[in-house]
Amino acid sequence: MGVEPENTLRSFVAAQQAGLDVIELDLHLSKDGHLVVMHDTEVDRTTDGSGPIAEKTLAELRALDAGLGERVPVLEEVLDAVAAPLQAEIKDVAAARALAEVMLRRDLVARVEVSSFHDEAVAEIARLVPGVRTALIGSRYGTDIVERAVAVGAKTVCLNIRRLTLEVVEAAREADLRIIGWVVNTQDHLRLVRALGLDGATTDHPEIKRTGRFTA
Repeated sequence: MGVEPENTLRSFVAAQQAGLDVIELDLHLSKDGHLVVMHDTEVDRTTDGSGPIAEKTLAELRALDAGLGERVPVLEEVLDAVAAPLQAEIKDVAAARALAEVMLRRDLVARVEVSSFHDEAVAEIARLVPGVRTALIGSRYGTDIVERAVAVGAKTVCLNIRRLTLEVVEAAREADLRIIGWVVNTQDHLRLVRALGLDGATTDHPEIKRTGRFTA
C-alpha cells in the first residue's frame, strides 16, 4: 500500500477507512505452519530482518519491525481488524490447505475470494472449500491465461495491466470471466481500465477510489 507500511494492520485499516471495495493481502506459511501476511518470500524488503519466511517461526517473525513499529500480522488478526471483503493471495498449495482450514472454521466463503499465480493452488482451495470464489493471477501471459483459469474453475483473472491486450480481454469475456487489472496507480492505467471495460483494479493508493472501483 502506498501510504502505509504494506501488509500491516494499519494499512488494512486505512484501506477500509478509504472505502475500498476489497482489500487484497498476501499469505505465506511460517516455519511452524502459521499463515502470515507478507508479499515477498523473504522478509528483507519490508522488515528490519532478513531471510525466507519459510525458515522463520511465528515468534521470530513477530520480533521484526514491519514499518513504523508494526508487527508482521497473521491472517486471523486481519480478519478481526477489518470487516471489508478480502482477496487472499496464496503462494503455494501448502498455504491453500492452511487457508481452507481457517475459511471453513470461520465460515468465510462469502467474505474471502482466494487468488494465486499457481494453478494447482487455485484448484486445491476449490477442492477443499466448496463454493469458494477463486481468481487466477497472471503477470506474463497471453490468451492461455483464460484456458488455465477455466481449467481450475476460477471465475476471475487478475492481470498485469502493462501486458493486457484487447485480445485477452475478449477471450476472457467469451469464457464469462471477470477481469481485474493490477497494479493501477496512474491515470493512464486508470483510463485503460475504463477503456477495456474491466471489472475492477488493484491499487496501492486508496485516494484513487474517487475515480473508480479498486482493491488495495
